[in-house]
Amino acid sequence: MEFKELSSAALEVRKEYEALETKLYGRSWDTKEIALGFVGDVGDLSKLVLANEGMRQIDGHKEKLSHELSDCLWSILVLADHCDVDLEKEFLKTMNELKLHISSKENT
Repeated sequence: MEFKELSSAALEVRKEYEALETKLYGRSWDTKEIALGFVGDVGDLSKLVLANEGMRQIDGHKEKLSHELSDCLWSILVLADHCDVDLEKEFLKTMNELKLHISSKENT
């Protein structure tokens, strides 16, 4: 699946959540609330990574880890859209910057 397809799939699900949130709470989550939800997901992800490394006991941690990584990616894609960030472009730019940084450290 291409990056744009991943992003489109995430935004399609976000629209469904917006409708559900409006039905349940009278309005959909704003960007701050989505970011706070992401922070909670990162906390869950941290625990599952520890379980994957044998430092915590969580039944079914491997499947839960896969799910939580996907949840975090979804949040990032949605937040990028809400904040008007071209994530694909910025990701590639950042990877190039990191490669240059690593290369500069290797040559010293």
